[in-house]
Amino acid sequence: MKNARQPREPGGHWYDDEAGPVVRPYAMTGGRTRPGTAVAALDLIAQVLAEPGAADDPTLEPEHTALLALCRDEPLSVAELAADADLPVGVVRVLLGDLMALGSVRVRTPVPPAQLPDERILREVINGLRAL
Repeated sequence: MKNARQPREPGGHWYDDEAGPVVRPYAMTGGRTRPGTAVAALDLIAQVLAEPGAADDPTLEPEHTALLALCRDEPLSVAELAADADLPVGVVRVLLGDLMALGSVRVRTPVPPAQLPDERILREVINGLRAL
């Protein structure tokens, strides 16, 4: 029985029989571990939507194109993109930072809880509307 850790052929050390082709995350990001722009905007629940025609750029890497394809039709969170692309969240953040710098994606950040209206105020508005 062949061991999964042994190369299939000479020079085939980038292939694992059980896992398939092996590409380390730092190879996808050019060794970068943080997005170049808008780190705060790339929260796990931030919604990402591809701009129309963004995937047509021939200079994009396959991983960039895959992310654009995933969020082309509907916004997805950063966490969903990472899960759907089967990539680590850190890699997805770096790749999305690249796409943000190119203007290929729109990112909507969630409203921080401190900026949400107080529940008491909302109840008073509802009661006021009911009184009309």
